[in-house]
Amino acid sequence: MYPVELYLKVRQHCLTDGNSERQTAKDFSISRNSVRKMLAHPKPPGYQRKASISQPTLDSHKAFIDEILESDKQVHRKQRHTAKRLYDRLKSEKGYTGSYSPVRKYIADYRLKTKEMFIPLEHDPGTAQVDFGEAFAIIAGIHQKVNVFNMSLPQSDACFVKAYPRENTESFGDGHVSAFSFIGGVPSNILYDNTKIAVAKIMGNKERKKTKAFTELQSHYLFKDHFARPGKGNDKGKVEGVVGFARRNFMVPIPSVESFEELNNHLQKCCEERQKDILRGHKTSIKERFALDQEALSPLPERPYDPCVVSSARVSSTSLVRYKETDYSVPVRYGYQDVFVKSYVDKVLIIKGSEVIATHKRSYEKGDAVYNLLHYLPLLEQKANALNQAAPLKAFPLPPVFGRFQKTLMSRDSTTANREYVKVLRLLEIHGIDDVERGLYLAFDQGIFSVEAIKHLILHSLEKRSPNLALKYFPNVPVVCVQTTKTSSYMSLMGGQL
Repeated sequence: MYPVELYLKVRQHCLTDGNSERQTAKDFSISRNSVRKMLAHPKPPGYQRKASISQPTLDSHKAFIDEILESDKQVHRKQRHTAKRLYDRLKSEKGYTGSYSPVRKYIADYRLKTKEMFIPLEHDPGTAQVDFGEAFAIIAGIHQKVNVFNMSLPQSDACFVKAYPRENTESFGDGHVSAFSFIGGVPSNILYDNTKIAVAKIMGNKERKKTKAFTELQSHYLFKDHFARPGKGNDKGKVEGVVGFARRNFMVPIPSVESFEELNNHLQKCCEERQKDILRGHKTSIKERFALDQEALSPLPERPYDPCVVSSARVSSTSLVRYKETDYSVPVRYGYQDVFVKSYVDKVLIIKGSEVIATHKRSYEKGDAVYNLLHYLPLLEQKANALNQAAPLKAFPLPPVFGRFQKTLMSRDSTTANREYVKVLRLLEIHGIDDVERGLYLAFDQGIFSVEAIKHLILHSLEKRSPNLALKYFPNVPVVCVQTTKTSSYMSLMGGQL
C-alpha cells in the first residue's frame, strides 16, 4: 500500500500540472492502474475485505451452539468449550459437514455480543468496600501464604490493608476494627462479597441470612451492609482493584519480616504513602478527597468491638483444651472441667467462670500442642518419675544452667534429684526465668544446691543485698560440726605415748 504522501504528489502531478496518466506512471515508477486508483481517491482507501459467503450448513446448528455457550456460563472458565471442541461435537453429534472457520467466527461474534457492559459509577462519600486477597511473605524465615484484609473508600480511593495468617471470623472482625481506627470513623454502607464469614445463606428473594458474628459486628458499629451478586466481582470493582494493587506494589519484592506486626506496620505506611498520589481523572490527591469521606463517617463507639470467637470446651485428662484441632494447656487443677475458649487472631484465652486461667499464642498448625510448663509443675512434683519424659518440659525453652543443675542433683542423690529439681522449677511460678537463672549461677558459685539457698540467693539478688548463707538459716542442709582440737584427744589416739 502506497503512503498518502505519494497520493498527494501523483494527484498534483496529473490533475494540477496537467501530465498524462502514462507520463505520471513513468515519472513515479508505478503502474497506470495505481495512478488511476490515486486519482480516484484522495487518500489510500485501505484493504476492503469481501463479505464472506455464509455456509448454510451452520444455520441449522446455531441453536445447539447457543445452548452450549449459555450453559458454559455456569461452568468454571478453565473447563468451558473451546471453538475446536464445539466444532468436534458438531461433527460427531450433529453430522456437521462444514469447515471450522464459520464455527469459530460464530462463537467469537456470540461472545462479543453477550459480553457484559458496565455503567460508570460515582460513589458517595463515606461508603466502603471490603474483600480478602492472598499474597506471599517471608515471616521469621518461613515463606508462607498470607491472607490480606482490604478496605477501600471508592469516593477517594483511600485504602487500608492488613495481613493475617488465615481468613477467618477473627481476622474479619479484627480487620474492621483496625480499618475503622485507621480511617477515623465508621462508613455508612459497606459492600461485601458473599463470604461465609458474613453470609450463612442466600435466600430465594436475594436476601441474606447473616452469621451471628457479622450481626454482632454490625450491631456494634451500626453500618448498613450490601452484598454483591454471586460470582460478580465487578460489583465491588474498587476493592478488587485495591487487592491487586496492594499485592503488586506493597508486597513486591516479597516482604521479609520477623512478625505479622512488622509486616502490617509496613502495609499501613504504604497505605499512608499512597494517599499522596493523584490518580488518573482527578486533579486532587487521594488525601484531599479522603477528607470528604471522613466528614461523612460516623464516629467510633466508646469501646472498640472485641474481635474474637467464644466456644465451650472441656479439659482433658492431660490438662489440655482443644480448639480448631490444636491443644492448649491449662493448670492441672482444672482437669475434667468445662471451660470457655476465647480465640483472637494472635492469641487464645481459656476462661473458667470469670477468670482467665490460661493465655497462649495462637497456633494455626493442625495437631499442634501448645504447653505452659507452669501449668504442670504441681503434678510433676507428685509424679517426679515422669520428669524426663514430660512433653511440657521438653517444649519449654530453659537456659542451659537448668540442665546443668539437674545433672548436679543426679550426681549427688539420684533418688531425690527429680523431686528437688521440680521444686527449683516451681520457683518459676514466683520469679521470672531470668531471676531463677541468676540464682542458679550464684548457687554454683557458692557450691550450695538446696532449694532454700537458691530462694535466698534470688531474693537477695533482687534486693541488691549480700547473701547470708549461715547454715543455721537452712535447716534442710546437713550441719557439720567441727570442734576445736585438744591435746588430750590427740594423746588418746596415740595411746597416751609421745
